[in-house]
Amino acid sequence: MSPDMLIFAALCIPLLMAIGIAAAGRFPNVRESVTIVGAFILLGVVIALVADVARGGVPALDLGEAAPGLSFAFKLEPLGALFAVVASGLWIVNSFYSIGYMRGNRERNQTRFYICFALSIFGAMGIAMAGNLFTLFVFYEVLTLATYPLVAHKGDAAAKRGGRIYLLTLLGTSIGLFLTAVMWTWVLAGQNLDFVQGGLLANVEMSPVVATSLLLLFVFGIGKAALMPVHFWLPNAMVAPTPVSAFLHAVAVVKAGVFAVMKVSIYIFGTDLLYATPGREFLLGVACFTIIVASLVAMTKDNLKARLAYSTIAQLAYITAGAMLANQAGFLGGSLQIAAHAAGKMTLFMCAGAIYVATGATNISDMRGLGRRMPWVFIAFLVASLSIIGIPPMAGAWPKYELLRGAIDGGNGYVVWVLIGSSMLNIAYLLPIPILALMPPPGSPEPRPFKRPGGAPALTVAAPVFTAILCVVLFFTIGDIADFLAPALGGAAQAVMTGGQP
Repeated sequence: MSPDMLIFAALCIPLLMAIGIAAAGRFPNVRESVTIVGAFILLGVVIALVADVARGGVPALDLGEAAPGLSFAFKLEPLGALFAVVASGLWIVNSFYSIGYMRGNRERNQTRFYICFALSIFGAMGIAMAGNLFTLFVFYEVLTLATYPLVAHKGDAAAKRGGRIYLLTLLGTSIGLFLTAVMWTWVLAGQNLDFVQGGLLANVEMSPVVATSLLLLFVFGIGKAALMPVHFWLPNAMVAPTPVSAFLHAVAVVKAGVFAVMKVSIYIFGTDLLYATPGREFLLGVACFTIIVASLVAMTKDNLKARLAYSTIAQLAYITAGAMLANQAGFLGGSLQIAAHAAGKMTLFMCAGAIYVATGATNISDMRGLGRRMPWVFIAFLVASLSIIGIPPMAGAWPKYELLRGAIDGGNGYVVWVLIGSSMLNIAYLLPIPILALMPPPGSPEPRPFKRPGGAPALTVAAPVFTAILCVVLFFTIGDIADFLAPALGGAAQAVMTGGQP
């Protein structure tokens, strides 16, 4: 199959799955088989595209113009290919996990749940493969609309409120700010919105005020990146079922946001213009503020999903900070964080879901000693926590290393201390959870009993164990990932990973 047809297939498969799931709604086994088979087929297509990109190819597809100068164009480059393979690969894990969770928790409206998941992965694929800002914006909105029913899935007052905040915040920022930035770019670039190596606006004459204003519109308009103060939608979205939190708010939605920030930084501004834009330093400071404040808030939360939500806000800001460092090590660190954080945080959320299905516990204070009954879940939680902290040999160590290099190379000494302080805070709010669960102090009360006979369904245990192992595997494959990303990052990724100068 030709590369352009592979892109077309990657976009069509989730839509066909949504139709198949709807048709098989009354037959749960068939419905979920459609989900699993479709997820594997999609991953196979994405892997074929990634292989083409690795060989130096640039798969592209043009579906025509929506209006003069505004075309639905798709082009897969290394950064987009990384996001596509992370999203499609972890979707398979999440699909198995969802079956165990939704059945074990006896959730209602499961057919709608799986349909919206398929539409969400359609949006994520469109974002990953977008060849211009117009296409990226359209699929960004598709992802928002497709995930809203998932956030509000439970249908109670809290779910409806969380869904409203989610929808209004993300639509408000994207239409009010992101769309304004897209239109302004279209005018400045001579009615062109293509992603260009070196930056679409690199050779456009503009004042520092204009460049700063445009950059601020982009970064704060991409609300899915959850940079403070546009972050409050994410903790409110934790009312969603845990599979939604695990995949959409640890992988697809939030990663779509920071991926978009990275794409704008590299392909719209370019390294030189971004570095020369005064607003970059301000946004770097905001990202560092977000890292520390969100980590401090996480420490105050007894509800496990709330603590993980604020942890996600802090970890996402690493990627924005990497983009705003505007050098090769910063870009590489931010890009690697997309994959490493996805594996680690998805593991943590899935562990939280397994605990809830088995015991009904949502608060950390109720989990002391629970590792005696759920050892595999809490071991997976420990491994993922170590990855988020950045301890080798876990995947999260490499992004922090590269971000530290980027901060030092850019002369941003305070960023180094922010990253070190963040790791200390990560230790403080993550490690006590698995340690007290697995090794409670003498005299601790008996752990909470299972509310479900047999405890957590096997699929809700196997999935986080798999992604915990992935946290280790990614550590040892990071060199290959850096080499793959090198063309997108100006060809210097390999030099950075081997200790050379960017």
